[in-house]
Amino acid sequence: MISHPMPEFGSFCLLLALMLTVYNLLVGGLALWGASPSGLRLTNRPEAIWNRLGETARRAGIASFIALCCAAFALVWAAFTNDFSVEYIRSHSNIALNPAYKFAALWSGQEGSLLLWAFLLSAYGFVLRVRHRVDVRLTAFASVILAGIQVFFVLLLCVGAPPFSIAPGPVAADGAGLNPLLQYPEMVMHPPLLYLGYVGFSVPFAFALGALMMRYPGEKWIHITRRWTMVTWMFLTVGIFMGAHWAYSVLGWGGYWGWDPVENASLMPWLTGTAFLHSVMMQEKRGMMKNWNVWLIFSTFLLTILGTLLTRSGAVQSVHAFAQSAIGAWFYTFILIVFAICLFTFFFQRDHLKSENKLESLVSRESSFLFNNMILLAACFTVLWGTLFPVLSEFVTGSKVTMGAPFYNRVNIPIGLFLLFLTGIGPLLAWRSTSLRSIRRNFILPSIAMAAMAIALMAGGLRPWNDGDDMQSTFFSLIAFTLGAGVITAIVEEFLRGAKVVHTQTGKNILAATVLLIRRNTRRYGGYIIHFGIVVMFIGIAGGAFNQARELEMSTGSSLDIGPYHLVSTGMTQDSKPEYDTSYSVLNVYRNGKYVTQLSPEKRVYFAGTDHEQASTIVALHSTAQADLYTVFEGTNPDSGLPIIKAFLNPLIAWIWIGVAIVVAGTFIALAPNLVRTPVRQRLEDLVPVGAAVLGAPGVLAKVPHA
Repeated sequence: MISHPMPEFGSFCLLLALMLTVYNLLVGGLALWGASPSGLRLTNRPEAIWNRLGETARRAGIASFIALCCAAFALVWAAFTNDFSVEYIRSHSNIALNPAYKFAALWSGQEGSLLLWAFLLSAYGFVLRVRHRVDVRLTAFASVILAGIQVFFVLLLCVGAPPFSIAPGPVAADGAGLNPLLQYPEMVMHPPLLYLGYVGFSVPFAFALGALMMRYPGEKWIHITRRWTMVTWMFLTVGIFMGAHWAYSVLGWGGYWGWDPVENASLMPWLTGTAFLHSVMMQEKRGMMKNWNVWLIFSTFLLTILGTLLTRSGAVQSVHAFAQSAIGAWFYTFILIVFAICLFTFFFQRDHLKSENKLESLVSRESSFLFNNMILLAACFTVLWGTLFPVLSEFVTGSKVTMGAPFYNRVNIPIGLFLLFLTGIGPLLAWRSTSLRSIRRNFILPSIAMAAMAIALMAGGLRPWNDGDDMQSTFFSLIAFTLGAGVITAIVEEFLRGAKVVHTQTGKNILAATVLLIRRNTRRYGGYIIHFGIVVMFIGIAGGAFNQARELEMSTGSSLDIGPYHLVSTGMTQDSKPEYDTSYSVLNVYRNGKYVTQLSPEKRVYFAGTDHEQASTIVALHSTAQADLYTVFEGTNPDSGLPIIKAFLNPLIAWIWIGVAIVVAGTFIALAPNLVRTPVRQRLEDLVPVGAAVLGAPGVLAKVPHA
């Protein structure tokens, strides 16, 4: 009998993790029930025994993280040591594979990605259990709920999709290799970041459900989970757009978002998570929208599970999805169980979620948050409907009807523009009610900026009524640029208004005063920076209305013109690597008669360890702030033997990636603690020279924005 020590070790670690997680769930739940007022009384000092049991459950949860660490290590070790006795390694790796992609084999297939899910969930649980002193009882509830989620995934790994299954027959000399589409640097980072977002939403879900179960008083659970939610949201944002950049750089179709079902699956929890981050402010500030917030976080978690289901069940067809699988039934059952628990808990505890205040005016910050949530949920429903419609149509009629990009664009572009409008006006409105005088004062400059932008664009030739078939997309771009100008002006005005007050108070220059302003209220001004990044992304997306494309067979010396660029072919070259053969065309790029750069788009054919050849496109692009020149080698004409080159000119697309970077920076700022404020007189003495005029203006300090 052949022994396979590392796969056996990995399987043992999964079984150990399952036992520890089940213990965490059952004993932790028993301890919580026993310590409750209506719980079982075993001794005269019941708290002691229940606390001891609860502590053992907490430690079991921590130990499950260690066990899953070892299981993940065992799978990675099998990839690096080319252990093709493991079916998963034989299917997703080979000897010639780059070490970075051997590591990425952990999540390149179904079983490995589920192991990554379980490992990251245990890591989040580890941090939560180590920090349990923040609120012992609420954290204990959240820990037990996380254990319940983890039981499902570890049980699935042990029974439904074991990653350490031994391949039948003799050990293969080489593996099948990694899918060529995944052999790209971003695919080493994109799935883990996306999963950190997916899995991370389990934590605020667990806190929300736990707080509802124990009728937790006040809004402290929101304060505890705010940073969890923001970090998770940031990971999901970066993961989504890194996937979009991968699609743009690898798939060779000139775009970055095709409304693919798996792309949609990642977008839906992002939309509801964004709505939750906005609406919790209503609960914190005004004690409103408690029912709404609970169901927003419940829905976000359920959508992450639905996204995982869509990727793995084969219910939808996608370049991102795994093959048809029988584990769909596991996920359907789990979703139904979670939904039933949420509904049951909400039904019996709904009286605990009564709002403390009501909406007093439609012209208020509360109403802007409400409309913001409604728009985000409308977008989510549209994406959900379009994604599931093929499945529903096949179930009802027997034929699968797919919803294409035109459906999503027709509905979501107007929704996105309205959301952009709300992004600008929300911060300009006051809580409870906004006076007409305040509206006039706050909206003057943004309105002027919008009018000036619209006039400048139309004067520059952006006139939708002259664009024929492209009139609608050009009109939407005009609206996006115009609204973007207004929103940016409103954000800058908010910063300048606060910075001027700090300048008056401290004597610092405007730049230093702005930095101090941000440090005093990181959450508020970090949020403004995030909004600014979103506007920049909208500007990059709006540039898509002016994309150009050309395709041409190019012999040596032939040329292709697109926009201001002139491309000249200097020939085609072939090369051979251990993993693939490659053909690439060499193009000299000129702009306005001046040489700019050389581009070499490739066509690779992978063969290492495979039974059949697999082709992959390597895009070559020249990126500037104004536009991307994007070239694709589509292959050779079988009749003429000439390379076929397709070139795209994509205006402003770089601003999408710049906007994402700004969003990440804003999130980090919002997560940072506020500057600790010293007593008024001491602060003035520290920051302002004695005798400065500001010392004679005691009313100034009251005007400085603060937390």
